Amino acid sequence: MHNIEETLTQAHTLFSDHQYDKALFLYAQVLSLDPTNKTYQVYCIFCDIGSENPEKGQSLFDFFTVAQDKYKEHAVKEVSKIIEAYDGDIEQLMTLLKTFSNQNVEALDAINYKDFEDLVDQRGSFKIAFQDIMFSTKVAISSKEEFYNFVGQLIDNNFETTAYHYLDGFNDYFKYDQQVVKLYDRLGNKPIDTNAK
Repeated sequence: MHNIEETLTQAHTLFSDHQYDKALFLYAQVLSLDPTNKTYQVYCIFCDIGSENPEKGQSLFDFFTVAQDKYKEHAVKEVSKIIEAYDGDIEQLMTLLKTFSNQNVEALDAINYKDFEDLVDQRGSFKIAFQDIMFSTKVAISSKEEFYNFVGQLIDNNFETTAYHYLDGFNDYFKYDQQVVKLYDRLGNKPIDTNAK
């Protein structure tokens, strides 16, 4: 078997392609090497959920991927507790995850993406809204769609250095994603202003 990181990347790719049985096989292989690893257990459960309800499975996967990057062990512990309480009600699980996400947004002095979009509307432009918060507040991303949209807007508004930081920060999780490759390509065609304000 390949090393764990390569196997996880393959499993993530299969999961994103809705090939839940194949993804589960690889996650189970990795879990067999480290049976107490909560993260691997969570991915196996997401495969089961995805098989029954692909939309919810993908949403959970996206949330956990992002939360793990931002909140590390705390995310695994909290999501594990939520999944242990899971009784088949996917809507309840999504609500619990959203509550957990909002708690962490508050703890990190962050603004969730919907609130940031509202701020953009109020200020009349992405650039002005982002300048308002860029040195004091983080934007909490909780789905791939938000991530693509946010980084794309950063590129469009000449915050290329910040866009690179976001792409590099999420690269371990989304490197199998063609949308991320396209965002890197867009950055490659723009001069980088390291003094973007």
